[in-house]
Parts: sequence; C-alpha cells; structure tokens
Amino acid sequence: MLKQQLKVIYVSHLHPPSDASSQNIGGMQTTSMQLLNELKRRRELSVIPILLESPWKGIEIRTFWFLVKLYFTLPEIVKREKADIILCSSMVTGLLSLFVRSRISVPMVTIVHGQDVTLPFWLYQKLLPRIFKNLNGAILISEATRKASIDRGLSSAKGIVIPNGMEIQPRHYDKSYSRQVIEKEFNLDLKDKYLLLSVSRQVKRKGHAWFIEEVLPLIENDVVYLLIGQGKEHQNLQDLKQKSPCGDRIILAGAQPQELLGHAYDAADIFIMPNIPVAGDLEGFGVVMLEANEARTPVVASDLEGIRDVIQNGINGYRVPPYDNKLFARIVDDLLDCKLDDLCESSYNLVTRSYTWKNLCDRYVRFLKQMVNSQGTVLQTPRDRKPSRSSYS
Repeated sequence: MLKQQLKVIYVSHLHPPSDASSQNIGGMQTTSMQLLNELKRRRELSVIPILLESPWKGIEIRTFWFLVKLYFTLPEIVKREKADIILCSSMVTGLLSLFVRSRISVPMVTIVHGQDVTLPFWLYQKLLPRIFKNLNGAILISEATRKASIDRGLSSAKGIVIPNGMEIQPRHYDKSYSRQVIEKEFNLDLKDKYLLLSVSRQVKRKGHAWFIEEVLPLIENDVVYLLIGQGKEHQNLQDLKQKSPCGDRIILAGAQPQELLGHAYDAADIFIMPNIPVAGDLEGFGVVMLEANEARTPVVASDLEGIRDVIQNGINGYRVPPYDNKLFARIVDDLLDCKLDDLCESSYNLVTRSYTWKNLCDRYVRFLKQMVNSQGTVLQTPRDRKPSRSSYS
C-alpha cells in the first residue's frame, strides 16, 4: 500500500539564480520551475528539491560538479528523507541512474525533452541505452520525443507522454494597448499592418533564415515580422535582413524582458514557428506556442517533431510541411484575410483547457504513484491524440 503522502526527490540542474533577469531565463528553466512549483502545491506529495541554480554561461561545468556531488550524496539523502521516488528534470540528471542505481532502492524516473536524447555526441549516444535500462520510467514531453527515445533504447513499456504546460493566471488582455507599447519600443507604425512574431533561441533548426528568405517575400498582406531572442544565428539573420527586399519589415529585437515579451504576444496577429529539420537537433515540444495561444495568438508552424503534439489544425493554428514556402505564405494570408478572429478564441480555449500545469500534474501524480506501486514494472504508453491532418494541401 502507498503511504498517504508520497515523498518525491526532484533533481534539477535547470534552475536559474534567484536574482536572474527574466530575459536570461530559458524555456526549459521556466518549465522546470513551474513544474516544481505545482508539484509542491500538491497535498498528496512531499517534494524534496535538489537544485543547481546556475546561469546559462558556464552551466556545463557546474552541472558536472553537481552530478559528481550527487553521486556521493544522493543515496544517503534518499535514506535520510525516506523518499519513495526520484524524479529527474531531464536526461542530464537522469545520467545519475548509471552510477547510483545499485545503491538506491526506490524508483528513478526522468523527464525527457528531446534534445537531451538527440545530442550528437557519440559517447553520450552509446550510453543512452544503459541509462534507459537503469531508469524505472520516463515522462516524455511529446510523441516525437517518445519515438526518439525508443529508437535509442527506451522500452516502450517504461514511457508515458505528458506534454509541457504553463502557469495561467487571470489577467487583463488589451491588444490595442500592447500594440502601442510595441510601436513605441521599436519605433514602428503598425497602423493597417499585421504583426507576425517569433520567440526563441536563434539557431538553425528554428528556421528563421528560411522564413525570411523564402516565405516573407511571398506574403501579400502588409506585415511586420518581429523576432525576439538571441543565439548563434543572430548575426546571420542580421545579414539576411540587410539583403532582403523585406528588410524594413523585419525587427531583430534580441532578448527582451518578460513584461515586453508579454506585450509582444498580446500584440501579435500570428505566431510564426518555421522550423526546419536538423540532424541531432529535435524540437521536443515548444512552450512558446502555448504562450502565444494564451495571448489569443494562433500559430502557423512547420509540421514536424514535437510541434505536431501542440498544434491542432483549425483550432489553435495550422501546421505546414517543412520547406513548403508557398503553402506557408498562403496559410498566413488566409488567416489574416478571414480566419483570425475564430482562431484567437479557440487558441485560448485549447491552452487553458489542456495545458495548465494544474491539470497536467494530475497525470504526473498518477504516474509517480503507479511507479511506486509497481516499482516500474507495469506502465502504459497512451497516445492522447493523433495529429490532425491539415486542411491545406
């Protein structure tokens, strides 16, 4: 029989320093913090956090020493706290199962995000089957992540798909005011113009360069494309902006504070996620799409990987086959011409119904209890929803 309150040790290297600026906090850090906050609210759980609080710069070396320390201390912490189960925030902390499994009797479960299994480092890839073997269970944030994990040695009986979520609080929503804020901040005139928005790390797989070169010139409506974020591709995007015939309609804003980011989501007409396939670099989910939907902004995105789990065609946006620039531009124009209002409300309704941490943590709790009951031997891998087919072809 389970005890009335389940003792969960939560191990994460994904927490920023308490004084970190919001613009320096990444998506996985936000996800880990919000998940931990919700788990700690649950009366049926007693959560013992073991956290590495670190800025992104230098996180690799800090994570190494964090794991080394836990190699020596985690078994004793489990005994002292009389823990029932260990939940690791990613495959990085899940690595511990390789080295402490023989000294820990309670189940070990990890959350798998996508990039943490596709990392193209030969030694890490060689170790993955052993890591999965030592884990009792895995919480996979999308079907794409589940498939990538099974391809690398995860038993299908050990994995369950539970998507990422977000904290949603009642708030004032004023699109007109937010547009004024964006106009003032970036010296824009948005009168009679539509605002397209992308928010992410600027790396190759995000497809921003492809969108600027191949899609933006084909969009017939008068649009401004605002990109928020930093990354390795930022300078390349600057160069493309200079060369593009649409350069005066492209705003490369860099990293921005949370307040301004919120106004950008509210002001935008369509959120753009034009990912392209890149070997060894998987889009596990994409919480930014939920953030856009919460702001009543529908998404047009590439139809690949974890994006398929988030976007339901005709409900909260549309998915487009990768590299289909003509179709991508046509869907953007169609939405702006006649379908925007309906999708704004249905986008908000979907995210508030299906992707709040409060609802998703119910599934976390059930899974963790099942793990403790079964010691990881009886699991199911439900597929909550098959990706819907695009109405555009």
